Amino acid sequence: MHKDLHGLTLSTDSGTAVDAYDRAVMAYLKYRTDAARHLAAALKADGNFAMAHVLRGYFAMLSYNRANVGAAAEALAEARSHSRRTTTREAAHVEALSRWVDGDLDRMLDLWETICAEHPHDVLAFRLHHFNAFWLGRPAAMQAAVERVFPHWSDELAGWGMVLACRAFAHEEAGNYTLAEGAGRLAIEVDPGDLWAAHAVAHVLEMQGRRVEGIDWLKRLEPKWGGANNLKHHLFWHRAMFHLERREFDDVLSLYDHGFRDLGSPLTQAMPDMYIDVQNAISMLFRLQRQGVDVGDRWVELADKAEARIGDCLSAFTLPHWMMALMATGREAAGERLLEAMRAFARGNGTVERLVGKVALPVCEAVQAHGQGRHADALRTMRPVIGEMFRLGGSHAQQDVLEQVFLDSALRAESGDDVRLVLERVAGRHPVPPSRRVGYATAAARHSF
Repeated sequence: MHKDLHGLTLSTDSGTAVDAYDRAVMAYLKYRTDAARHLAAALKADGNFAMAHVLRGYFAMLSYNRANVGAAAEALAEARSHSRRTTTREAAHVEALSRWVDGDLDRMLDLWETICAEHPHDVLAFRLHHFNAFWLGRPAAMQAAVERVFPHWSDELAGWGMVLACRAFAHEEAGNYTLAEGAGRLAIEVDPGDLWAAHAVAHVLEMQGRRVEGIDWLKRLEPKWGGANNLKHHLFWHRAMFHLERREFDDVLSLYDHGFRDLGSPLTQAMPDMYIDVQNAISMLFRLQRQGVDVGDRWVELADKAEARIGDCLSAFTLPHWMMALMATGREAAGERLLEAMRAFARGNGTVERLVGKVALPVCEAVQAHGQGRHADALRTMRPVIGEMFRLGGSHAQQDVLEQVFLDSALRAESGDDVRLVLERVAGRHPVPPSRRVGYATAAARHSF
């Protein structure tokens, strides 16, 4: 038996396997592409290493792609077959993976919380909880989790910067911008290449309307992102969002083609339909078109991918984006198939199944109606769940595109009450007034908000 970087027992007799496992975990925490390579080395050193198989399953599930659930189930079976030697903590990880594969994400989160309560240095349990709570629209859970483990951490521990970055993002989403910015900047001092910390501070700057500062922040840190995975694309998207607010549309399109939707990049070619990448691209095209920008044929490849993923509902927040792409390219039949697949998925009783049925489905129906010009129908369908959209996951900045769908239909339907509803919602959640935000300024001026 050996111990990991944080003194936690790992059920393997191979020091080589432990070293490779530690590198895989740290690469995951730092959003680096070599995590899978290090994990493969750990399994090569010890094929009976249960936690390495668990990590392989976790990596498969983190793609939010139904095609990879089978690989996660295989990894789970392997982990279970070598569970005779596992510690109680490792056994809890095996069970958490099982719950994830089965769709019981509520119990999965509970298991990670229990692990962290007993082992606050379990960086894997902590980071996975943070990530999944985010995509389930639970910022309070993110905030509570980081504050529980934070007193047990210091700069003497590997991963300290990651904890600071998670603290920054959790508090940013809760509106505690001063604490969030301080934690994020400290994390960058610890590790200038920490993408999650760069991301957290970018969110603070976006929410406070510090657009030039946001552009400079991300441009300055970009040289530190060598070997980064697709989160790098999301940071390019954030930079484009700052340019969008400044109405610098050519800069936005340049970042689209050469940054967050560069179809020729190795990252995009390796995962052409990665959920965060398509969210970035689709939401930006929608925003640009609302400003009258000609986006050319950029919708087409996204709509192709949307059609190919019909029936895959693991990422609830991605589903309205898929519908936007289908409607933008006039693929009416595919839009209907997407809705039917969502209805079938929602008959299940898992965490995401319930979320899709109660929230994602009506939102997608509203996006469809908006795309078809049935704006009164879009308002009628979306209005009852507008206060529940946060449950789909995504940040305030990402969720904003759904608010703009509703606003656009309200403007086109000439429904003043609904326009004011959206303006009041965004004013209550965003420190920058609607009159100073590109997606809302015209509506705010017309309706004397």
